[in-house]
Amino acid sequence: MASVVEVNPVARLRSSSRTPFLQVVKTAVAVVAAVLLCRLLIQGPFPTFAAIAALLVVQPSINQSFVKGLERSAGVVLGVLLATGFHLLLGDSVWVVLLVVVLAILIAWVLRLTPTSATQVSISGMLVLTAGVVTPNYSADRILETVIGAVVALVVNALIIPPVLLEPAHLAVARLARDTAVAFERVAIGLTEGWDRDRWQDALVRARALRQQHAKTEASLNAARESLTMNPRGGRHRTILDRDVAITEHLRVLVTRVTGMTRAIHDNTAPDLRADPVVGGIATEVARIGSDVRALSARVESTRLDPSFAAGAGRDDAGVATAEPALTAPMEIVRPNSRHWVLIGALLEDVRRVREELLGEDD
Repeated sequence: MASVVEVNPVARLRSSSRTPFLQVVKTAVAVVAAVLLCRLLIQGPFPTFAAIAALLVVQPSINQSFVKGLERSAGVVLGVLLATGFHLLLGDSVWVVLLVVVLAILIAWVLRLTPTSATQVSISGMLVLTAGVVTPNYSADRILETVIGAVVALVVNALIIPPVLLEPAHLAVARLARDTAVAFERVAIGLTEGWDRDRWQDALVRARALRQQHAKTEASLNAARESLTMNPRGGRHRTILDRDVAITEHLRVLVTRVTGMTRAIHDNTAPDLRADPVVGGIATEVARIGSDVRALSARVESTRLDPSFAAGAGRDDAGVATAEPALTAPMEIVRPNSRHWVLIGALLEDVRRVREELLGEDD
């Protein structure tokens, strides 16, 4: 019987994780600094536009703050100019405000503005028309307020410990390498012990889960790259990030291979498969692959607290191996097994391609 899961709509108001407290502090500092600076430079009402800009522009990374600042400023300029023009032509009645809001939405759609800029065009136009007497000087001051608020927020975000999100991505790469090694070792154990189809089904499910894990790892690397862009603290971390990106790309190939191997065995396994001497040799090679990938995971994790770690020997420029893998020379099969030759051939091809990937011969 299907069960109905009730979702509390109030729970949707809460995030699964808190915003870092440092970002909360930076946002508060940016708002206060932007408002005080505007009060010194611009005579007039409370600098609402500066406070809103500061609130929106402080983001988890400097690059995101820069983009938000551009989006916010562009939206305000368009909204203020639109509102000022219609006010001078038609006045400031309710229907003029509504007309400006509708036109702002259409203009944002025609220009294909980002959601932040599109929303800001309408909000800015509406605030300008409902704030009081609209003059060219008033409109210019609102634009200046926005620019000041955005610049102050960007400076605060850059000066107060700009975030570096390398650690979560680095650990995700090491974890992916470790779990990929476990998947290869699982294949080797299964071939050696002669697992039945049910156990291979479980192994296949676990192997397929690596694809989703790889996607999450790539997302973590993208977040790390985002945090290092325009970050004055990012220079010494980029070497590790570049290496982790290269490792993740190679792990993508290994994940595909181990999943294919597990699927092939699951679909073609038989009770007498374990007795084939060639299968035993393949199991040994796959176990060595697992050992090499596990060693790769250990090397990745060992650089976690050492950002100045330099490239070593082997393929370290791509971050794949610093020592000769444990794989032996390719196996030679003189007479293929008449019952399992399709499976054996597929496994041998996968072993060959994995070997090339580990040795850097895949090109």
